[in-house]
Amino acid sequence: MQHFQESIYQLIVETSTNLPADVREAIQSARAREDAGTRSALSLSTIADNIQMAECNVSPICQDTGMPTFIVHCPVGANQIEMKKQIIAAVAQATKDSKLRTNSVDSLTGANSGDNIGPGTPVIHFEQWERNEIEAKLILKGGGCENKNIQYSLPTELEGLGKAGRDLDGIRKCILHAVYQAQGQGCSAGFIGVGIGGDRTTGYELAKHQLFRAADDVNPNDELRKLEDYIMDNANKLGIGTMGFGGQVTLLGCKVGVMNRLPASFFVSVAYNCWAFRRQGVLLDPATGAITKWAYRKGEELPMQKDEPAAASGSDERREVVLQTPISEEQIRQLRVGDVVIINGLMHTGRDALHKYLMDHDSPVDLNGAAIYHCGPVMAKDAEGNWVVKAAGPTTSIREEPYQGDIIKKFGIRAVIGKGGMGAKTLKALQEHGAVYLNAIGGAAQYYAECFKKVEGVDFMEFGIPEAMWHLQTEGFAAIVTMDSHGNSLHADVEQESREKLAQFKEPVFV
Repeated sequence: MQHFQESIYQLIVETSTNLPADVREAIQSARAREDAGTRSALSLSTIADNIQMAECNVSPICQDTGMPTFIVHCPVGANQIEMKKQIIAAVAQATKDSKLRTNSVDSLTGANSGDNIGPGTPVIHFEQWERNEIEAKLILKGGGCENKNIQYSLPTELEGLGKAGRDLDGIRKCILHAVYQAQGQGCSAGFIGVGIGGDRTTGYELAKHQLFRAADDVNPNDELRKLEDYIMDNANKLGIGTMGFGGQVTLLGCKVGVMNRLPASFFVSVAYNCWAFRRQGVLLDPATGAITKWAYRKGEELPMQKDEPAAASGSDERREVVLQTPISEEQIRQLRVGDVVIINGLMHTGRDALHKYLMDHDSPVDLNGAAIYHCGPVMAKDAEGNWVVKAAGPTTSIREEPYQGDIIKKFGIRAVIGKGGMGAKTLKALQEHGAVYLNAIGGAAQYYAECFKKVEGVDFMEFGIPEAMWHLQTEGFAAIVTMDSHGNSLHADVEQESREKLAQFKEPVFV
């Protein structure tokens, strides 16, 4: 199979850079249903722009290309050992070419392998079948949405919904709760795969397998079809909206599978996937390894439609404020939740490793009045050997909650940028020390990469490229104030409102 490795490489590039047509259709439908001029509508428009940019640039849609997970069906007698070697080689090449971010990290030392190769990385599942062709499918599921996966053991008591028993109605409550608990941290609006039954391991595996189904397919099990329809009709009534900003569309797809279980165990496993639903597959000639067919309609068949400009409506009426770093406390105190902020000047990236380091050490650069961006970019060097930003969307901020308030106080940081919001400790620090939290659009890695005009330098490369501290000259970086210096938090408000709406689904439906 002389073409197998190249075919897998093409699969990786297509999956990372071009959303398939069924996902684009779901996003277009969401844009049509969202109220014009709102924060969620603005976010969906940015998402559409980002999808087109990634396709045109052949660059990652989202900088977090996740844990590459392959499912390979092959005929009896196929050399799985050789195929695995070539898949690993294709992953390493795609990483070198900046189609994948360096995401494989030693769990004990924190060292980044630099090529996405290591124990357990990539994930490859082989299954034999009776067809005389090879099918290879790939999903790139980022860490932000992976962290919002959840598993329930029935019976259980659920916040807002009461008791969930070992029946279809208990399953219904678990799925609704799974959507609620994700809020904006999983880059909503998203897709969910649900696995009913199995054990703890196979339940999650079944849930992830559901994500390989086409977004517009119909479940052959009539009970599960009705459940999927119910969830799609009602999860969007929670009002969480795109990025957790509030809105009409929270869920883009729901697929449910079932398997047998032990009498003593009843698990409901939910795999949450962000709007950047990157999965694709190919059928391959078993003799040559060449691609004969793509499993999902390719994205270029369905261009993302442009929105007409719309005025802000109702409670989403907003101001636009331009800030140049370093930022003063006086400028910050004038901002309110809902303001759109445009940042120009020097910006610094910082994620988990940097925040942990800064708790006990000085910063290599002056952070007084600075903007720090929760981001692990995809970086590459140009022909002259200079670093350039290839993809740079925000990472989920809540992971930095144990550190952020202390670091704001210690260094005088004025703007923290990320996605999904932060907690009470950070909100208190914003109020006491004069800072704001800005929510960037999760997954919009190409949109934000264009805002970084020059890489001024980098520190802590020993942490690995995603965790290093990059110093970036920024122009026109737009984000929304969702936590201000006056004690207001859009994230807390939306969570409270959605919790109240969740209670309407407490009574039995499937009896």
